[in-house]
Amino acid sequence: MAEQLGKVYLVGAGPGDIAYLTLKADKLLSNAEVLVYDALVDGQLLQCIPPDCLKINVGKRGGQPSTPQAEINKLLVKYCQQGKQVVRLKSGDPFIFGRSTSEIEALKTAGCYFEVVPGISSALAAPLFAGIPLTDPVMSRCFAVFTAHEPDALDWEALSRLETLVILMGGQHLAEILYRLLRQGRTRSTPIAIIRWAGTGQQEIWTGTLDNILEQTSGVSLSPVVIVIGEVVGLRSYLQPEKISLADFSVDNALHPKTMPTTQPSSTPSTQLPLSNKTILVTRAAGQSSQFTQLLTASGATVIEMPTLEICPPSSWEGLDNAIANLSDFHWLILTSTNGIDYFFERLFAQGKDARALAEIKIAVVGEKTAKSLNQRCLQPDFIPPNFVADSLVENFPEELTGKKILFPRVESGGREVLVKELTVKKAEVIEVAAYQSCCPKSVPPSAELALQSGNVDIITFASSKTVQFFYQLAEKIYSENTQDNQSSGVADALKEVCIASIGPQTSKTCRSLLGRVDVEADEYTLDGLTEAVIKWATNS
Repeated sequence: MAEQLGKVYLVGAGPGDIAYLTLKADKLLSNAEVLVYDALVDGQLLQCIPPDCLKINVGKRGGQPSTPQAEINKLLVKYCQQGKQVVRLKSGDPFIFGRSTSEIEALKTAGCYFEVVPGISSALAAPLFAGIPLTDPVMSRCFAVFTAHEPDALDWEALSRLETLVILMGGQHLAEILYRLLRQGRTRSTPIAIIRWAGTGQQEIWTGTLDNILEQTSGVSLSPVVIVIGEVVGLRSYLQPEKISLADFSVDNALHPKTMPTTQPSSTPSTQLPLSNKTILVTRAAGQSSQFTQLLTASGATVIEMPTLEICPPSSWEGLDNAIANLSDFHWLILTSTNGIDYFFERLFAQGKDARALAEIKIAVVGEKTAKSLNQRCLQPDFIPPNFVADSLVENFPEELTGKKILFPRVESGGREVLVKELTVKKAEVIEVAAYQSCCPKSVPPSAELALQSGNVDIITFASSKTVQFFYQLAEKIYSENTQDNQSSGVADALKEVCIASIGPQTSKTCRSLLGRVDVEADEYTLDGLTEAVIKWATNS
């Protein structure tokens, strides 16, 4: 058998947010066997790689420890020679101050195959996010991009004559940059913009002049930043769309962008949106849709998804299969989750039946999402409790429960015992059958683990008690690794500065039990309601 040939892809990750990753880069990440990545790469990109991909963080962040370039070169050669598909993921574009030349020389010397995949450079994207054009027929007929990492190596006399300057890696040397330009004749009134964390939910922008920008940014860590100097900075106020207010924003608008005001910013700073500068960790079931993430992102948040439970078949289908075989014995079918619906209909179809088998049985559902899932199967529920919680189902049940036989497909363990108890008190006969089971994932996505370890999370959202329970188990492992005595009792303490947001009372109860508190609870127990509650908290905090 021929020896497998490895290949190294030098890939540009773009300016920050995963939304600006190219399609080719996304495909390469999904097939990577080894990932060698820089510190400035968006953590969400780590969710694109296969679970068994080897991840190597080489740092490359200004002023912080990082792997020596020679060692990075050796890593790329080593794994390529082992026949691996290696992705060398770089912030921005690989050939814009990415030190790719050194890596390519090492690969060529070793006879390794390689390919360079372009990315959007922050030098071009950051001014765009800030509403600043780099060229203009009158104000800027050219622009120069350079790094100020070594100010003494630059020809400041030549640079000062150019109309527009774009400077990378200049945050630590801002005072020196201003001094050099003023010394070469640039006026103190020359406009300047500083864009930090361009294209992410953490984006911030300062605008001023060479005379006053230092005062504006005093005490601020300017990393990572892109600096734009020139008269085109003054066009920002004319070319930016108008800001939207919280009154203009609604969850419905987030779900249906066409209903947003025509002045909604598409490439303007996220500081205009209610969740700007907020990093939200969304706990959810593995494999579920990211509609909630889309809601939060549309509100300006940086979202990190953390699957905290996995859904799988029950240990036995016997109970559910027997119940489906005798559906005519039941008066009501109660469905409390989309998972319950999915597995119920899977077994219904497995017996050669379809929705017509439910013609003589009434259906009650708990929750708006559950009702929509049923609608997708061309069925309308006969009853939906008004408050989207199981307790409300018994309180508002539309008919006398005495003598009614109820089929309740549910999670195998840890489900809604209170619901069954209350139905039984009302003298209904409840037949519980396991339709699925939930368990704790074995691992945490690297992006979520890194965010929790570094304290870079403002809000954690929980949409069920199980997500709280399994999050707690996973967080115990993360935080115990950072303690000398290896004790895992510090989860609540580690999250004391983080907002805990719950979808409803039962979830809140579990939050208080395990995490010690709840800071936000949705008024309406839906993802829309949870989004509204989080926005309200953020705008009032």
